[in-house]
Amino acid sequence: MQELCAHRWNALYACARRRGLAADRAEDAVQGLLLQLCEHDFLDRLDPERGSLRSYLKKALHHYLVNEHEREAAAKRGGGARALPIEAVEERLKSAEDDPERAFDREWALALFEGALGELENEYRSGARSGPVGVLRDLFRFGDASPYDELAARNGMTVPQLKSFVYRARVRFKELLLARVADTVASEQEAQRELDDLLRAMAS
Repeated sequence: MQELCAHRWNALYACARRRGLAADRAEDAVQGLLLQLCEHDFLDRLDPERGSLRSYLKKALHHYLVNEHEREAAAKRGGGARALPIEAVEERLKSAEDDPERAFDREWALALFEGALGELENEYRSGARSGPVGVLRDLFRFGDASPYDELAARNGMTVPQLKSFVYRARVRFKELLLARVADTVASEQEAQRELDDLLRAMAS
């Protein structure tokens, strides 16, 4: 449950903000929802056959906000952990004119990708895989990456060697992404569709 909270907090927060809540009210809403889910042992009742975890949490937040609409002030409550500082989410909310569901999906995708990238980096640092671990974050982040010739020279590699390394790393990265998505859906086919949806969310 702690892992779930840490990786989904920002998505829920972004969705709550896009639904019109002030920052402190959005924090309260996310914390309150997560506490409610913990108290009701929702993981034991979650059925992947009825939809993905992403869809479930979006609906759960919507219902929670509807039920709590008349509340004037919420007490700070435990049960969750932020994946990233709220300031990072707020900056993205300023620069993106999207609806609550799109904001939720973008933050969900960011947490998923960051978790998979961290896992991949750990594999290289531990010696389970070999190659220049510093290249991963440069190439796998969203936005402009350094040219291959610069990266190759910086890491004492030829461009073909770098391309080979990147290909293998991307294959493994996708495996890690799919493994994380597969934990939230019912089948491999749905995992691929879920990942495709998240990629579209990042591109929009």
